[in-house]
Amino acid sequence: MAEKTRYIFRIHLGLFLAEVICLSAFVIEMSRALSGNILSWAYVVEWPILGAYAVYMWRKLLKEELSIDEPSPPPAVADDPRLVAWNEYLARVHSNDQSDQHES
Repeated sequence: MAEKTRYIFRIHLGLFLAEVICLSAFVIEMSRALSGNILSWAYVVEWPILGAYAVYMWRKLLKEELSIDEPSPPPAVADDPRLVAWNEYLARVHSNDQSDQHES
């Protein structure tokens, strides 16, 4: 559990660092843009987008890490005889394909 806690802490730390970098770069580029540097306006738009992407990745990584502990649902029970027949057919076709590949 300690390893998982450390990994989650690293995810949070990564978001914090990314947001600090994006916010400080935004402030710097905004001051440069307001003082007349036309190119800096592109960076004024870019840094908030990168900050939003950092939040997106943070949520995705955190959700992925937390969902590992959740048990997977049990496999579906094949009550339908047509489904059982279809699965048997697919198994025969697949086994025939594998035997044809080994012969050639």
